[in-house]
Amino acid sequence: MTTRRILHIDASARTGRSGIDPRGSHSRRLTHRFVERWRSARPGDVVDVRDVGRAPPAPVTGAWIAAAFAPPERRDAEARARLAESDRLVAELIGADIVVIGAPMYNFGVPAPLKAWIDSVVRVGLTFGFDRKRADVPYWPLLPPGKRLVVLSSRGDYGYDPGGRLDASNLVERGIAVPMAYIGLSDVRSVAVEYDEFGDARFAASIAAAERAVDALVDRLVGEGPAATDAVPPAETGRAP
Repeated sequence: MTTRRILHIDASARTGRSGIDPRGSHSRRLTHRFVERWRSARPGDVVDVRDVGRAPPAPVTGAWIAAAFAPPERRDAEARARLAESDRLVAELIGADIVVIGAPMYNFGVPAPLKAWIDSVVRVGLTFGFDRKRADVPYWPLLPPGKRLVVLSSRGDYGYDPGGRLDASNLVERGIAVPMAYIGLSDVRSVAVEYDEFGDARFAASIAAAERAVDALVDRLVGEGPAATDAVPPAETGRAP
């Protein structure tokens, strides 16, 4: 059996898990359930944990941008040091077969530490290519194909799923899926808990449904191979030739 690698990212400011810790995180509850069920099915696989909620990546600065866009051979020691954390985060992402992100909804979007992680891994020359001479498609994804992204979220209100009453206000899944597709990770699955602010029977039912959905998702992914990739030639997809 080929070993698969899971990158487990948590972003909640709450460090505990609901159902176990007082005022614990629902997104951490779902990511933990996903990883534990995966380990039960495939104990030989590797799980890398990146808790940006506890240890946020440094935000992007002007100096970081200058270093990232400078040709590698022109980066001095200071520039390389500014990119060292990003280099590590990109390496984790490139090495992962499945990326599992716990992303609670904060003010309709993702937590700031998760946005900092996204900004760190969307790197010119590493995860996306850019050539201004290519007038048709100057950008193209560079992540190795076959990866999958799982977004496990929690929301205080309800109706944020596609077609729901607050669908247009949900910037969590979009805020993750759009930049990840930009760099080549376009196979996205998602599960969410809703009704947290109500704390009634609907909330309890939502948690139970989300846990069942996570279990079913793990079972499907365990049985699937790498994500399907587009067989269109690079010149037509915008990938590097």
